[in-house]
Amino acid sequence: MKKYTIQNSPFVVPTTDGKLIKEHFGNATDKNNEISIAYMEAPPKWSEPFQVPEFDEYTYIIKGKKQFIIEEETIVLEAGQSIKIDKNTRVQYSNPFKETCQYIAICLPAFSIDLVHREEA
Repeated sequence: MKKYTIQNSPFVVPTTDGKLIKEHFGNATDKNNEISIAYMEAPPKWSEPFQVPEFDEYTYIIKGKKQFIIEEETIVLEAGQSIKIDKNTRVQYSNPFKETCQYIAICLPAFSIDLVHREEA
């Protein structure tokens, strides 16, 4: 029995906002609720509602820029930068810029719609 898993077929999460989500490990892909690792592309002018997730979220920016409103502070990260946002923190993610943002998101425990607590828009 091998003690590793290679992921060649990430689960493409269906979205309605133009965002590409390819989950390599996590609830949608392999029923792993301990961690989720996803490659994402946020198109220009994309945003999500505010949320207060029950998981820590790590983000690494590969290309472009991404805006975070954390509590009441606005932060913009660029390629090569990363951030950890603690669970139970009010946050909004967006890409108000002209270029697509490519990034990796890691959630501990794994992302679940039941744990994200998005606010009504």
